[in-house]
Amino acid sequence: MGLYRVVAVVSYRRGLKDPEAETIYRDLILRHGYSAVKEVRVGKQFTLLVEAESPERAVNYVKEICDKLMIYNPVIHELYVTIHA
Repeated sequence: MGLYRVVAVVSYRRGLKDPEAETIYRDLILRHGYSAVKEVRVGKQFTLLVEAESPERAVNYVKEICDKLMIYNPVIHELYVTIHA
C-alpha cells in the first residue's frame, strides 16, 4: 500500500460554451495583447491523497468517487484523473 496524490479536473466538454473561459480569453488575455494564446479552458481541480495498492488503483478509485457521488455531470463535463508527481 502506498499514498498517492491524485488530481481530478472537471471542465466543460469541447464544443460546449465555457463562459468563464471565454471571458478570461476575450477580456484579459486578448485585451492585453497575448495573441499567441488561441484557447482557454477553465476547470475545477480536486486533489485527493489516496491510499491504494498502485497508482492505477488510486486513479480508478478517484474516478469511482467522482462518478458515484456525481461530482461532475458527464453530459456536459469531462473528467481527467491523474497522479500528481
